Amino acid sequence: MTAHEHASAGLDAWQVAAAIIGALAVALYLGAARRLGRRGDAWSWRPTASFTAGGLSLVAAATLEPPGEPFTAHMAQHLVAGMAAPLLMALGRPLTLALRALRPGARRRGLLAVAHSPPVSWLVFPPTAAVLDLGGLWLLYRTPLLAAAQERPWLHAAVHIHVVAAGFLLAFSVCQLDPLRRRWSLPWRAATLLAAGTAHAVLAKTLYATPPPGTGFAVPDLRTGAQLMYYGGDLVELGLATVLAVQWYAVTGRTHARALRRARLLQEPVTPPFGRR
Repeated sequence: MTAHEHASAGLDAWQVAAAIIGALAVALYLGAARRLGRRGDAWSWRPTASFTAGGLSLVAAATLEPPGEPFTAHMAQHLVAGMAAPLLMALGRPLTLALRALRPGARRRGLLAVAHSPPVSWLVFPPTAAVLDLGGLWLLYRTPLLAAAQERPWLHAAVHIHVVAAGFLLAFSVCQLDPLRRRWSLPWRAATLLAAGTAHAVLAKTLYATPPPGTGFAVPDLRTGAQLMYYGGDLVELGLATVLAVQWYAVTGRTHARALRRARLLQEPVTPPFGRR
């Protein structure tokens, strides 16, 4: 039974899990934002809208059958659940909101301890996240793994859960809008994004020419799905690059402002060359 037939027969385990997690995440986020509002602590509508859109996109990708032939539908699901939804939810700064909504106490300290723990720090190290994400995609599409997943529901669920989880790690590690144990520099994150984008584009081009081993997708379906992967991936990566560009602009602006203040403090009054008249 193919993945497309699985979707027609009913929701897979990964779809149920993704839908529940997406809906629960949105509910908890809106509840935390409402709690801040009741305390008189403002929380911008922009991150709220972004996180809500991302969570609902994840629910939609998990529960709605995408249009198109099997491989094109599979790729549309991958782009929304594994790339677009993670970016939108990362822009919502959920950890920042949670830390602000929780009052000082054991729960807040526990959340911060988990966020700053060594395992989480390594998972959100940009190159690690990129290897988990893109390495998983190359393994899925350039080995018989996809064909095996089409025949084994448990493997199909595990593969999709990995794709979604790795997509979230990459988006959060590149954006780094939340308070993490270590904030990696813009060059580190920009280089990681460039390498990940290149690997994603090259993989899409190989799929345009050669199907995943052991699969029997029709050539037009395969090429449409590969093009969707290529151009859709470019759009999401452009969104990530925009986040980095805004952060770079803010950092350089602050650096320039500090330099101007320092220059004014060090500036001595200039005495006219012939004295006062």
